[in-house]
Amino acid sequence: MTKPQAQDYGATVLRASLGTMFLAHAGLKIFVFTLPGTVGYFESLGLPGVFAHATILAELVGGFALIAGIYTRAVSLALIPLLAGTITFVHGANGWAFTNEGGGWEYPAFLIAALFAQALIGDGTFALNTTIRRLRNPQA
Repeated sequence: MTKPQAQDYGATVLRASLGTMFLAHAGLKIFVFTLPGTVGYFESLGLPGVFAHATILAELVGGFALIAGIYTRAVSLALIPLLAGTITFVHGANGWAFTNEGGGWEYPAFLIAALFAQALIGDGTFALNTTIRRLRNPQA
């Protein structure tokens, strides 16, 4: 395997991992905490309840887009404020370590770095963006 191939596969692994993580978190909010429970939690933080719905939608759409490789760079950057919000409103006051009570800000900060790295390196292999580009311009 050449270095560019390895880098493309690495980007794909990161993209699929991040996408899966966002889908898992959306599923947690929908199926475990339930929509009313998630809305109530957001409201207990002083946030409008509609932010819960927007967060779940962003996690679902963003997760699927990352896994599929659709607008990977833009989606990665668009999801960063979501995680910054978790640091600001949920985990920031709990200290660094995510093992602290209530979870610290270590994990969301790492995910922000991973999303930024994904935005820098792009789609990787097996991305719909690549397939669409090839169909539009077969000579490239």
